[in-house]
Amino acid sequence: MDAFPSRDLAALLQWERHRRARVRDSAALFRRIMEVPKKIVPPAEPRKDSVPFEGGEERESWDSKLQFLLATVGYAVGLGNVWRFPYLAQKNGGGAFLIPYFVMLTFLGLPLFYLELAVGQRIRKGALGAWHQVSHCLGGVGVASAVVSFAVALYYNTVIAWCLYYLFQSFQSPLPWSDCPHAIGVVDHNATTSLGQECERAGPTQFFWYRDALDITSDVMHVGDFNWKIAGCMAIAWLLIYVCIMKGIVASGKVVYVTAVFPYLVLLAFLVRGLTLRGMADGITHLFTPRWEKLEDPVVWLEAGTQIFFSLGLAFGGLIAFGSYNPVNNNCLRDAILVSLTNCITSLLAGVVVFSILGFKAHETHDRCMAERNATTLALLTEAGDAAEKIDLQELLRRRNITLPVCDIQEELQKNPNQTFDLTPFDSVSKVNLSVNPFHTKTQTAFQIKPLPYPQSQPLIFTEAINQFPLPPLWAILFFLMLFTLGADSQFGTLEGVISSLIDLKVFPQMRKEALSGLVCLVCFFLSLMFTHGAGNYIFQLFDSFAGNIPLLVIGLFECLGISYIYGIKKFASDVELMCGSRPSLYWLVCWKVVSPLLMVTILAASLIKMAVEGSTYLAWDSILGESVNLQWPSWAWGIAAILVILPLMWIPLVPIANALGFRLLAEEEAAWFPEKELRSAQDITPQRFTALERALLCLSVSTESLKSTDEDQPVKTLPSQNSHQPLLAQDSKKSQRTQSVKSSKSLGGGGGGGGGRTKPGGGDTSPHSSLKDGHLKGDGGKPLPRGRSEDRAAKRKDKVEKNNRNSM
Repeated sequence: MDAFPSRDLAALLQWERHRRARVRDSAALFRRIMEVPKKIVPPAEPRKDSVPFEGGEERESWDSKLQFLLATVGYAVGLGNVWRFPYLAQKNGGGAFLIPYFVMLTFLGLPLFYLELAVGQRIRKGALGAWHQVSHCLGGVGVASAVVSFAVALYYNTVIAWCLYYLFQSFQSPLPWSDCPHAIGVVDHNATTSLGQECERAGPTQFFWYRDALDITSDVMHVGDFNWKIAGCMAIAWLLIYVCIMKGIVASGKVVYVTAVFPYLVLLAFLVRGLTLRGMADGITHLFTPRWEKLEDPVVWLEAGTQIFFSLGLAFGGLIAFGSYNPVNNNCLRDAILVSLTNCITSLLAGVVVFSILGFKAHETHDRCMAERNATTLALLTEAGDAAEKIDLQELLRRRNITLPVCDIQEELQKNPNQTFDLTPFDSVSKVNLSVNPFHTKTQTAFQIKPLPYPQSQPLIFTEAINQFPLPPLWAILFFLMLFTLGADSQFGTLEGVISSLIDLKVFPQMRKEALSGLVCLVCFFLSLMFTHGAGNYIFQLFDSFAGNIPLLVIGLFECLGISYIYGIKKFASDVELMCGSRPSLYWLVCWKVVSPLLMVTILAASLIKMAVEGSTYLAWDSILGESVNLQWPSWAWGIAAILVILPLMWIPLVPIANALGFRLLAEEEAAWFPEKELRSAQDITPQRFTALERALLCLSVSTESLKSTDEDQPVKTLPSQNSHQPLLAQDSKKSQRTQSVKSSKSLGGGGGGGGGRTKPGGGDTSPHSSLKDGHLKGDGGKPLPRGRSEDRAAKRKDKVEKNNRNSM
């Protein structure tokens, strides 16, 4: 039989039936691939416009959609949700803080979260490879993300090591921070020793943290002894992290089923317990009672924006890496909204838990205060004897130079939640000896408020409250296990941004991912030992203040600007439409191009101005006062801070400058496989025009209003499917643009062309500037364009094929 048996009608019909069957089988296979989101298998024939990832290798993918959601929620929801949000809510107006918080979520956090997931899903690479592929000018953005992630991973794992140390100490009763060491038999000497006096001044909770766990020095200039206990916990923390990430998402994706769910179980348990405590209603009411005057303070809006930005884990590169493991047709918009709202709800849940405990502690403090007032009053009246009836109580207080403590629950609740209450017991009977005048100062009270530094403040609030719970060791174990899982989840995503960038850079091309992950964790462990000596907590504060804040804001700003002005907002909108089935609304486009960049510039400028005006200090431990004090950073610390800021940001201009000079710092990579034409056909996408309002808001001209991802001024290159007998239509610069459009239409609409994807009924060009219907090309106004010879031949050929198809039915 000939290749095309046109002389034999029966053979022709049989050949046509076989051809149609093969086309149907190809379409059915493509539908099955699109419906099962496990593996994205590259096409059998490499195509010039979409090349398989890494030369044909399959990219890792999530086992299920639930696994991706849990991993992303675990990455976004971290220690900041439990520690920092309640503090900011109380400090910045209670319920009024929720207004700027959700405004920043709507116009900054959510758009950037959506953008990063979409970039990763479209480019199908880590942050470094993705931004380098978007534009060679943006390759430095990916390098900056990797450097910031590496620096943050160093000190973030220190928090996990602290949690492990407290976890190990929780397996004893009584808990070691429940009372001073001499009171529970840990040391033999009495309270007159220096350590005993320090514990009495600071309180057992703070004393255990600063003296036992950290063994802290007086300031950053004194290094102190090496802390072997924290160093051992640091080694265990890095070993556990490595075990979870050594095989990439294959291993860490399964761990998140535990690490992402367990914190919510513990938070719910603490919520139930907190709601049963006396005074919890006052604490929760205080959290949600707005102080509207706070909204006039620009610092409130600044802190709301920074909290949203950093709590969602934006600009680290982890979200881009996570998104790259998704199927190409995943609805990343739905994922972004779901994870962002989950993150905010978790912050509110943690706030309710913290303030229910603060309400309980405020009532406990109020009861102790009232006991002291009553004891003082009773002692004075007893001393006065029968004359007490003739002398006014205020006169007695004035004569003895005594001031009764003011006991007000609302005043206690007004104190910031980064302050905990050191409640020194006061025996109103046995310890009152008027002959030695125990009221030796005018302001002495039976309770003292000790300020605690962030980020250690909230755990100390919980640890003190745990002492009041039944079975304190059990609650302590649950609490610090929760903190460990919260930190581990976020660490997975942070390190994924580093490791995926190293893979994209091909620094160690022959090294397996298990070995590369082990090398990264080993280097991080040795570098993180800088946080395990007496001044390690001060170095931690230095990294926490400068390593992430400013660099992440700049990286996020360049991400929005790069997509909007370099890659092209219309091109990116078309990519999102191919993946999600609908193009982004005007709200997302305006946020990406205008609103979010303006907010980031505002936050960045306000942060720099505030730092220049107020300076930057760190909290040092004063063992004589038994409290933390603010100290100025020394000059060498400012030098380290400058290095932490400049080291990641210098890559953003360095990479494009090196490219302009002919030095390629980043190797060229093949584009990952992205089935653009198959998605366009399967999603049944009809290209749309921007409306006049959209063009005005996005500053688009009429000539650039198309949403088509390919350049409309260039001819479309297509490859036929395996079963197509049509030749490849190559670009011919000598032919007119209309003839090229006709050929592109023929390759997309006839004989199973267009890469083997399903075609729309009737075929036709997908360009918004022309469409083929009934063999006629139509212009922008919908009127048929005059036919030339090429168009006539194309229409006749199409009519002949349709006639043969009808005869074969």
